[in-house]
Amino acid sequence: MRVSYQSAEPSPPAQTKYQEAFVKLLRRQLKAQAVMWVLGSVAIVLFPRWVLETIAGQPVLEEYVWARAVGVMGIALALLMVLVAQKIDELWWWSWSFAVLDVGLATLFAVNALFGVPEAAPAWPFWSLAALNGVLGAGSLVGMGLGGQEKPFV
Repeated sequence: MRVSYQSAEPSPPAQTKYQEAFVKLLRRQLKAQAVMWVLGSVAIVLFPRWVLETIAGQPVLEEYVWARAVGVMGIALALLMVLVAQKIDELWWWSWSFAVLDVGLATLFAVNALFGVPEAAPAWPFWSLAALNGVLGAGSLVGMGLGGQEKPFV
């Protein structure tokens, strides 16, 4: 006698081509962000004075350990971005943390460009970082919104 049992978990609904395209876009964006974070962070870890003073034109700091610590955190963040990108089909909603980071940094850099730039220091590095993070945050939000329409949050 044959008996047929249904699987315990129903299979997830198939993605439309439209959703697949946006999930692929979100994956690529996370990987591109990871590359940017690694490159910038390694530069700050190895050459903080050159990056901050020579390239960005910022005033001399008494101690560069804080800049190097931010660089190490950026490398760890990039690794997390790659991990999420690898499992983006199931864990797309983890990308919210990166969108919050992008929007928060865009806001922070813009406010600093408006009100916090030291005397004789250029504001363009802060405006550039605000724009870059704003674009990346918007891209993350669009990718999550369109790619995750039919996927549940949990």
